[in-house]
Amino acid sequence: MEPILGLDPAGMQLRPGQGLSLQLHAQLKARILQGSLPAALRLPTTRELAAALQVSRNTVVRAYEQLLAEGFLQARVGDGTYVAALQTAAPPARAAAPLQAQAAPALPASPLWQGLQAYTPARRPSGPPRAFRYGVPALDLFPAAVWARLQARFWRRAAQQPLGYTDPAGLPRLREMIAAYLSHGRGLHCTADQVIVTNGSQQAIAMAALALLGPGQRAAMESPGYRAAAAALGLAGGQVLPVPVDGHGLQVAALEALGPCRLAYVTPSHQFPGGAVMSVQRRLELLAWARRHDAFVLEDDYDGEYRYGGVPLAPLASLDSSGRTLYAGTFSKLLFPGLRLGYLVAPPAWAPALARLRSALDRHACIADQSVLADFIEQGQFLRHVRRVRRAAEQRRDALLTAWQRAFGTALPLPPPDAGLHALLPLPGAAEEARLADLAARAGIEVGRLRQVGAVPGASQRAGLLLGFAAVPPVQIAQAVQTLARVWR
Repeated sequence: MEPILGLDPAGMQLRPGQGLSLQLHAQLKARILQGSLPAALRLPTTRELAAALQVSRNTVVRAYEQLLAEGFLQARVGDGTYVAALQTAAPPARAAAPLQAQAAPALPASPLWQGLQAYTPARRPSGPPRAFRYGVPALDLFPAAVWARLQARFWRRAAQQPLGYTDPAGLPRLREMIAAYLSHGRGLHCTADQVIVTNGSQQAIAMAALALLGPGQRAAMESPGYRAAAAALGLAGGQVLPVPVDGHGLQVAALEALGPCRLAYVTPSHQFPGGAVMSVQRRLELLAWARRHDAFVLEDDYDGEYRYGGVPLAPLASLDSSGRTLYAGTFSKLLFPGLRLGYLVAPPAWAPALARLRSALDRHACIADQSVLADFIEQGQFLRHVRRVRRAAEQRRDALLTAWQRAFGTALPLPPPDAGLHALLPLPGAAEEARLADLAARAGIEVGRLRQVGAVPGASQRAGLLLGFAAVPPVQIAQAVQTLARVWR
């Protein structure tokens, strides 16, 4: 194929079914930026180039029009189409190869980037839940028809809804509902003015970290712990220090031995991922530590409603009389994770500043979702659903324990969880954890690896597997346990 007015079509390959005009536009643009099509070069007519490439003339016309609109070409009436003079054009290249991506500059040495260097988000599986996906409630029991009806009602009344920018702390009606639920249902007495609606508990943790921690200031957290929380605590340049846990939760004596810390992050209702419930004595010791050291406690109550031995425990924040506890909660474990609604309850004096911080981050959460959730709570659907999923989680936990005992007996004991949505299977080491997780994955069974899920920077790592039991019915749980028994042996 001979060159046409300086443009050699031989190196241009257009693949059918992938947008011919887009491909032609990209290749011409790359040649211009590389300098192989120099400024002031006259290009062939659309008809000539179409014939050379054996494509329709409209394909070339669309590519030329886009390049003209972007300023890469210039059209001279009665004369033709020319390559525009670009001061940033690279020296001419010997071959018209596609534009090569250059190495990106190094990330700036800001506290944000430094805090994220050691954090890789966990790969969350997609599709319908399978055994034993952790962190997921009984989605099969969610009243989708009721939610859809409330959503339709919201949009039928769109003219009366606050569709513009609104209070960064959240929809006042929803905040009142959350405060009432926490006061009557969880034993945490608070007002709507203390509630900040967030995009899940993860944003609540990040907001607390940004408000409390500066570069170099120290934050303590449980180890093993929630690794996404460790990343959030380091956003402003805070130094995250691991603290060991035992059967009563975070070890306050080990926390004391660390020296001064600005903040301690804990999951006292159901320690993640180990499963311990922090004792009352340990809670009082932690609050006393905060008072002595002028420090603060960030309580993440991500699944505190799920308790299988008696009623759910009141939050640690309910014991705090000195205003040193921030309480983070979420609807992800009660409704569905994709809703991305949670809340942060702060001491009254802190709420205005946290609302301004929320406004600076992303203004506020989705108004439609907030309004629908407020209706869902107001109509009694929320409490009804909480009771339903709590009963289902307990039944599914019992199904897992029964099937596990039948399949493995004492050869591979599974400690029964007293709370939460998953059980933790302790293992002797990293090699066994990797081996069993790989065999489970090959058999289509989802498990969480403790050394990935609960890894906190700088901490010694234990080994084990997380087995979520709330996401699927008992029949599927029993079948999955049988599958594990077969492939692991």
